[in-house]
Amino acid sequence: MAILELIQSNPKTSVIVISFIATFFMTIVRYFMTDREKMKEIREKQKKLREELKQFKNNPEKVMEINKKMLEDFPEQMRQSFKPMVITLIPLLILFKWLWDIYSATSLGGSWIWWYFISSIVFSIFLSKVFGLQ
Repeated sequence: MAILELIQSNPKTSVIVISFIATFFMTIVRYFMTDREKMKEIREKQKKLREELKQFKNNPEKVMEINKKMLEDFPEQMRQSFKPMVITLIPLLILFKWLWDIYSATSLGGSWIWWYFISSIVFSIFLSKVFGLQ
C-alpha cells in the first residue's frame, strides 16, 4: 500500500514516472522486435523516391509509377510495426485500467491521461533517438 499512497500523494510526478517506464518498455520491445536494417533500407528507398517525385511532378505518368513503387514497401513497414504493437497491447491495456482506478481518486481526476500522453510523446521521441529507432 505504500506505493499506492506515494502515487496518490504525488499524482503528477507519478504519472510522469509511470509514463517513462511504460515508454521505455515499449521502446525496448520495438528495439528488439523490428529489423532495423530493413527499416533503414526502406526509409532510404522512400527518400530517393520522394526526391524523384519532386523531379517529375509535372509528369503524371511518372508520378503514378513512383507512387506504386512507394506503396510496395508499405506492407513490410506495417509488418515491422505490428509485431511490437501486438506484444505491448495487453500490458498497456492492463496498465491503463490500473491507472484509471488509481488516478480517479486523486486531484488529477480525468486529466491524468493527458499528463500520461504528453509525457509519453516526449519520452518516446527521446528514447527513439537514444536507441536509434528513427
